[in-house]
Amino acid sequence: MRVLRGLGGALLWILGGLLGLVAVLLCVTVILLPVGLPLLRLSKTMIGNAVRLMLPRPLAHPVKETEKSGKKLGRKAKDKTPSLDVDTKKMRKKAKKLRKKVA
Repeated sequence: MRVLRGLGGALLWILGGLLGLVAVLLCVTVILLPVGLPLLRLSKTMIGNAVRLMLPRPLAHPVKETEKSGKKLGRKAKDKTPSLDVDTKKMRKKAKKLRKKVA
């Protein structure tokens, strides 16, 4: 799987580079400047995606990886803590009565 991602990233990088070269050539001619600028932006996006494909997942998506590891740590902490047997209905009724008294 990693080899396929690297190969796809390399191919996307080459295509992005060629598209960028064409976009720069189009930007040189003033008449085709409105066509060259969006192509240049597209080539930048393609090269960025290629880099993300070649990098390992924790480096390419650091926020997603920290969310995953945080969820795992939360589950482990939840399993380690003892559960409290609290009747939530009674607690809600008490809280409701207290709110009425305060208001």
